[in-house]
Amino acid sequence: MKDLDARPDWDVYFLGIASAVAERGDCCRCRVGAVVVGPDRRIRSTGYNGSYPGGPSCSTGECPRCLSKVPSGTSYEDCIETHAEANSLLYADWTACQGATIYITRPPCKDCTKLIRSAGIHQVVYLNHGTTDHIRFR
Repeated sequence: MKDLDARPDWDVYFLGIASAVAERGDCCRCRVGAVVVGPDRRIRSTGYNGSYPGGPSCSTGECPRCLSKVPSGTSYEDCIETHAEANSLLYADWTACQGATIYITRPPCKDCTKLIRSAGIHQVVYLNHGTTDHIRFR
């Protein structure tokens, strides 16, 4: 029988799911995944970075940002992709986000942080250079 003490804690568990979701991303620079989890520890929504359904994508060489080879973390206004955090919020019911936690495979950008707060999310848990960090609101 497996040692039950070896079970991952909730942060590790949901960040693992976010990492699996990230594999669907189609950005050629970085794949990001996000999971919205309610206070009852039930998954409400997932999202990955990608273009709108049927739209152009980085994977087909149609993203001006990727083509320009700008430094990481810059020129997001030229990107055709929607961030994982935004996609997870778009596919979640607003009431399900109230008091929830969002798990992300990298730190959220300033614009996504505003979206997360506006959606009613109370906590962000993200991977930051191999460690787990938290942002708490309210």
